[in-house]
Amino acid sequence: MEAKTKLWLVVSVVCLASNCMQRSVHGESQVPCLFIFGDSLSDSGNNNRLRRTTTKTNYRPYGIDFPLGPTGRFTNGQTSVDLIGQHLGFENFIPPFSYIGGSDILKGVNYASGGAGIRHESGKHMGANVNLGAQMLNHRIIYSKIGIKIGGSEKAKQYLNKCLYYVNIGSNDYINNYFLPQFYPSSHIYTLNQYSDILIALMSQHIQVLREEYGARKFVLVGIGHIGCTPNVVSRNGSCDEEMNSAAHMFNVKLKSLVDQFNNNFIDDSKFIFIDSSAGTLDSFSVVDASCCSSGTNGLCVPNETPCQNRTTYMFWDEFHPTEAANRIIAMNSYNASNPAFTYPMDIKHLVQS
Repeated sequence: MEAKTKLWLVVSVVCLASNCMQRSVHGESQVPCLFIFGDSLSDSGNNNRLRRTTTKTNYRPYGIDFPLGPTGRFTNGQTSVDLIGQHLGFENFIPPFSYIGGSDILKGVNYASGGAGIRHESGKHMGANVNLGAQMLNHRIIYSKIGIKIGGSEKAKQYLNKCLYYVNIGSNDYINNYFLPQFYPSSHIYTLNQYSDILIALMSQHIQVLREEYGARKFVLVGIGHIGCTPNVVSRNGSCDEEMNSAAHMFNVKLKSLVDQFNNNFIDDSKFIFIDSSAGTLDSFSVVDASCCSSGTNGLCVPNETPCQNRTTYMFWDEFHPTEAANRIIAMNSYNASNPAFTYPMDIKHLVQS
């Protein structure tokens, strides 16, 4: 299993005719590098090497539709940011931080970790994860390595000016923190409004560090999806949890406001976009209230059990995470939105061209 996980890090993406993504002219990527911060929606193997955690997916049926099988992705195939990377013209997957040995870090690094949140304690009842603050520390290591490769920190900053920074995190701060009062005191200490303010303030601090200390200039900030309509919630409640969805909406409104604030404050040299990754996805599938695989008590697929056959009709792969089919819609809407409701104020295609 581990040999297979390592193998994909040195193998180029196999682009089958039926799955080929839009490429940039002359085969070059539209940005020189892509740095990914996030949780299980973007994790591509970082949790594999965490010893004390139940949030690992480097086993079948995960990866059943991935060219090289299970890699630690929390879906049956590719994640939305995998697919966004292909839209941007990257020939290979962006390597996870835990497996960067021998990788071309000048193309970017994926720091995302399943179970991670903006707050350091989120998801910790399931064991270890790499929270957003720790992911920032990992980026500092990569920044130093890039500086060594290209001749110093100032040249590293100039290089990173041109790269894309993708941040998709926050769901676990609600699902695996605020709405789990048996494990976390957050809901007893803060109102939802106060809690969302704290999360946005932390996000703002990290984004400003990326900009000021590491030279980042192009940012994609992804909103939280319909966390109250996951199969995990629906199976317990019989319907969506509107309080959870309202919490996600509140977070997204404030994240949009942060994007506006940044764009107004840094109008000359930085660009920020907000993406509503859940817009329109629920309407695209016939099965939206059940998972494609048989799930255990933690909401993840039971190892080695056979999943549903008609995976393209399912929104959810397990009780929390989208199928590759859903990720394809999310990626396309994020990269080149035909409906202005999907992104705000622009999409990734226009961000990298600006």
